[in-house]
Amino acid sequence: MSRTRTLIAKEWLDLRRNAAALVPVAIITLVSVLLPFGIAIGVPAFTGEALSDDPTLERISAVADPSGLLSGDARIELFLFQQFLLLFLLTPITGAMSLAAHAIVGEKQARTLEPLLATPLTTPELLVAKVAGVLVPTLAISVAGVALYFIAVVLFADPGVPGAMISARSTVLVVLVAPAAALVAMQTALLVSSRVNDARTAQQFGVLFIAPLAVLLVVQFGGSLWLSASMLAEIALGLLIAWLLLLLLSAVVFERETILTRWR
Repeated sequence: MSRTRTLIAKEWLDLRRNAAALVPVAIITLVSVLLPFGIAIGVPAFTGEALSDDPTLERISAVADPSGLLSGDARIELFLFQQFLLLFLLTPITGAMSLAAHAIVGEKQARTLEPLLATPLTTPELLVAKVAGVLVPTLAISVAGVALYFIAVVLFADPGVPGAMISARSTVLVVLVAPAAALVAMQTALLVSSRVNDARTAQQFGVLFIAPLAVLLVVQFGGSLWLSASMLAEIALGLLIAWLLLLLLSAVVFERETILTRWR
């Protein structure tokens, strides 16, 4: 554990020296906060038309408030804010792809891979440290974005919406699904990064995660799918199992001598 902690500290030190690598993560987080309020609050204020004037929104938003306790506008706001909460999955995934893709290739380019592999660190320790070194700062930005998001909901949303946002569905999405998705994304990037010579090749695998998420957003906004808390929990469990399998695969294919000799 001491060796793993030492490598994690080294990863964070490298990240502080290259803080620009977190800029894409911060931009995605900011967009995830501003976009929902621009649509749910800004557009009605600019056009002078209430959200409930749209019959389509009235119809598809009913799934967000089956008890019917909220007004029409409040129910639609809740529906939109719940849907856009999925955007915060992009924050850890973006960080995973932009940072984990450089985890091995970047070490080689900086001429620090050889001495790192010469240490007593085992392959599992190395992989866990690399994952933790990326996951913690990325999730920290994501948590800050989610906190800002909920504060803005309290300040600008209609009465009843903030209380309805604090639900089992929101908790499972933020606490379980987002970190699990980030783990799968960064483990994939780390796996690819250990087998290729160019970090951009590893980054391109981010499409495997962003594309399905975009499809999920479109389907949900169409009203044909509503992910309940139990469904999201099952997704989180599946992602965690996928991460464990990827971690085992990464340890198997991570051949120290082969990596060094291939890149000499």
